[in-house]
Amino acid sequence: MEENAPYTPSEQDQRDLDAWFARYDAHAANADVEAMASMALFPLNLVTDDAGPGTGWTGQWNRDEFVRTMSGVMSESGGGDVHFESRRTPHFLTGSLALVFTESTMTVAGRSRRMRYADVLVKQEGEWYFQTMVQGGWAAAMRGV
Repeated sequence: MEENAPYTPSEQDQRDLDAWFARYDAHAANADVEAMASMALFPLNLVTDDAGPGTGWTGQWNRDEFVRTMSGVMSESGGGDVHFESRRTPHFLTGSLALVFTESTMTVAGRSRRMRYADVLVKQEGEWYFQTMVQGGWAAAMRGV
């Protein structure tokens, strides 16, 4: 079996991914859930676990479930000024598949929350879409969806 050489992203690959995340973060900061949904490839895979050590959970959302759930999450932020500071580490598997690890701080109305998560992004017809979201601590909320 012949081994494939690892994909080496170009500077343009990196710029395109950075621009995608800048758009997504702007939509999130404005609580524009419909615009956020337009950047996803449905069905969207979800991977999480309980807040403490324990049980993992996986599931899928269609667009309506994403919009309904994320609208609720965004309304809990109080609709105030939302700001994100994120450090992303993309791992390009190919020119159209990327796994992106994010360390982020979300500040809402002067209160900050640190987050760590990962996304699987897929490029179709020249556009990136997120297809899988991975973040710990949401299993209890997801079981109720």
